[in-house]
Amino acid sequence: MLGLPDGMRACLFDLDGVLTQTAKVHAAAWKQMFDEYLHSRPEPFREFTQDDYEDYVDGRPREDGVRSFLKSRGIDLDEHAVAELADRKNDLVQRLIHEQGVEVYEGSVRYVEAVRDAGLRRAVVSSSANTHEVLRVTGIEHLFEAVVDGLTIERDGLKGKPAPDSFLAGARALDTEPAAAVVFEDALAGVEAGRAGKFGFVVGVDRVGHADDLREHGADVVVTDLAQLLA
Repeated sequence: MLGLPDGMRACLFDLDGVLTQTAKVHAAAWKQMFDEYLHSRPEPFREFTQDDYEDYVDGRPREDGVRSFLKSRGIDLDEHAVAELADRKNDLVQRLIHEQGVEVYEGSVRYVEAVRDAGLRRAVVSSSANTHEVLRVTGIEHLFEAVVDGLTIERDGLKGKPAPDSFLAGARALDTEPAAAVVFEDALAGVEAGRAGKFGFVVGVDRVGHADDLREHGADVVVTDLAQLLA
């Protein structure tokens, strides 16, 4: 009924782009922050693009995303400057969430409810430090037994996606071995993390037309909406 292999006992869901439509808010905040910064530099301006977002930023902890993108442009900043840019991006996200609100993907909510009703365990695993707030605002926090977020990653010294640490922490929180857990991700880095952690199944969620890239990075199956997995 859930479109998953036999033997799966837990589901680990990314937040932005999988459960909620905050991915577009994050993308807009990253673009505004980086474009403002790039305009301030002496070299000719090249804007931050959607490809940059997907390749260097999406799914990663904020400071890792800053470092990854700047490295792609040959820019080397000290840790203080990296942190300032990451904080600026977070300020922009919080403002946009406050101004625009957050919407859930209804198909994802139906799927999580079906997972719950089938007796599988459920956690949210996100690089966002705003995860608890978004779950509360959208009214879906009751569907999940555990949350691993950006604050957890920082507190416990975990490596961010594409390392599997955060998903492994989610599986531990649900007392489930990785081989019996499913990862649901829309970001290339997140799909890589699911594969690196040797999870039992990795579901790629294609919201932006990059299904082939999700498969190449390790997704076992790709859907445009989680409801497609329901029989």
